[in-house]
Order: sequence, then C-alpha cells, then structure tokens
Amino acid sequence: MKIGVPKEIKNNENRVGMTPAGVFELTKNKHVVYVQKSAGFGSGFSDLDYIDAGAIVLDTIEEVYASSDMIVKVKEPIAEEYPLIQSHHVVFTYFHFASSEPLTKAMLKSKAVCIAYETVEDKDGSLPLLTPMSEVAGRMAIQQGAKYLEKPIKGRGVLLGGVPGVPPGRVLVLGAGVVGIQAAKMAAGLGAHVTIMDINMKQLRYVNDVMPSHVVTEFSSEYNIRKRIKDHDLIVGGVLLKGAKAPKLISRDMLKDMRPGTVLVDVAVDQGGCMETTKATTHEDPTYIIDDVVHYCVANMPGAVPYTSTLALTNVTLPYVLRLANQGWEKACEKDPMLAKGLNIVDGKIVYEEIAEAFNWSVDAI
Repeated sequence: MKIGVPKEIKNNENRVGMTPAGVFELTKNKHVVYVQKSAGFGSGFSDLDYIDAGAIVLDTIEEVYASSDMIVKVKEPIAEEYPLIQSHHVVFTYFHFASSEPLTKAMLKSKAVCIAYETVEDKDGSLPLLTPMSEVAGRMAIQQGAKYLEKPIKGRGVLLGGVPGVPPGRVLVLGAGVVGIQAAKMAAGLGAHVTIMDINMKQLRYVNDVMPSHVVTEFSSEYNIRKRIKDHDLIVGGVLLKGAKAPKLISRDMLKDMRPGTVLVDVAVDQGGCMETTKATTHEDPTYIIDDVVHYCVANMPGAVPYTSTLALTNVTLPYVLRLANQGWEKACEKDPMLAKGLNIVDGKIVYEEIAEAFNWSVDAI
C-alpha cells in the first residue's frame, strides 16, 4: 500500500501523523510511505530522519495526496484539503465530525473511507486512540489554566497551590473520564483544592480511592454545578460522548455567578464544547473574555507540546496503521470489530449513527 503523511496545516498544529519509527515498520512490511517535506519538523524529526527510515519525501501536500492510497494524519482535514481527498483514499485521523457540518458534508462528497481515531473502541468500551491525547489535554488544561489565572492576562490573580498562610486555588473538573482524572491529578500535584464531578458513581468511587484527600468528588447536576462555580477559580470541562456533541453543562447565564477573572478551559471543544459560550480558538489567539470570565478553548491543545504528543499518539496508532496497510481496510475492519467502530463515513454514507444524530439527519437519507 502507498501511505501518505502530509504536513498538518491547521493553525499552530505541530504534530505529525507518523514518526520515522512508524515509517521503518511500514517499509519493512513492503509498503511505500510518502512524507511531505518538513512534516515532522514541529515534532523534532528531520526529513533526513524519514529518508533514513525508508520514506520518500515529497515537496507538496498535493503530491502526497495524489500518490497515496491511505492518508495518515493527526487533525481533521481543513477546507484547503477537501479537494485533495478522493474516493480511492482511506483517511485515518481525528475527525470529530459531530462538531463540523461542513467537514462532514465534504467527506461525504469525497466518497473516501474515513476512519476516526476517536471512535475506535476497545472491548471494555475505552477509546485507545483518543486516550493519549486526552491525557495530554487533561494535564495541559491545568498548566494553561494556571497561567491564565495570572492578573496580567485578566485572570483572578490566584496561585493554584497557594502559599503558607494563604489557601490554595480551587479547581472544578467536570467529567471523571481520562481528561478529568488527568486534570485533577495535575491540579492536586500543584496543591490546589479540587472538586471533580460526574454522573457515573463507579468513576467517582475510583477517583475517591486513588486521589489524595484534597480531591473531592461530587455527583454532577445542574444544581451542584451552579453552586460550585461561585467559589472555584478554574473550571475544566472534560465531558465526552463517543462520536457525539458534548452536553452543555455551563450555560451563558451561569457566567454572572462566577467571580471576575475565573478561567474556563473547555477540553471538549473538539466535540462542540460543554459550555454554551465555547467557541474554538487557536494557540495564536487562545483566549477571549465574556462577562469578565476568561475562556481558553483551543481545539488542538496537544499541538502545543508536539514532541510529547506525537510520540504518545503514534505509539497507539501504528499497530492499526500496520493492520490497515497489511490487510486493506475492509478485511482489517472485518477481522477487528473494535477497529470497525472507527469507520465513520464510507462511500458517501455515514456509518456512525451519532454523527447523523448530531445534525438531525436520517442515516438512510444520506
């Protein structure tokens, strides 16, 4: 199979879909790998690293798409890439279709096979290709939130860990999944007081067992959220519904109950966000303020730490890439029902029901 690795062109996205180690494994299996020139620079990999591993480096993104059967990326294609994706392509990347109708329509029109990292499932229902980026984003949520709590950036002027004689900052985490647990772990490590909310009591019991005593759990309800937002300095949204839009847990009217300079970090922005006032931002212009509340809603948070993120992502994607290359997408998905759950769009049809539901479309009518 001919596999293409284009350079990511989303704003400040420095990750790359494949490392030289991945290229080496694919070429060892007799596949051809095309890598766009400078695709790995942001993650610390030179063109020579890829060439030494057996890749063919091409100058332009157009050449990579035109030469390849399967495209391996990190982020969803953006508008400039839509015309490059053809019906013979298998595209393996994060798509998050439920948050973008234009992207969904473009991929339907292309008739390409779209396999989404974020909906590949393990037998236990976990999402192995989303987990490492959720881990990075959950930890970064606290790192970024702590920074934007500083007064020069319009935050409350709170040091999360406090100092002797001064109480620590208070962090509210919505969702006790991978993002929420990693965020709580980082915040607790800084010495902050942490409240983590979820509707899954099994998860809350787990958090209660493994976290230190200054991380407290609470059942998530609108009443409890409204109560907690009044005295917490940093609020992290980390709620995920597989393949679907995130639920809105923080409404616009709640902002008036928050103290000026409170910081909201919405990690669910890729799935539409779990806050009503969420709108996607970039690393170039990461924040905006509504009602004196600072919003940080960067849609590709792990892109700010590309070396760590690329290695973490490709550690888990490479076995699936090898399977798809060695067996072809149809046989690979037939043999692995967990990989088959990654199929979102095939031959101009939506095959993942939650996407159609996000836009109130009938799957049969598409």
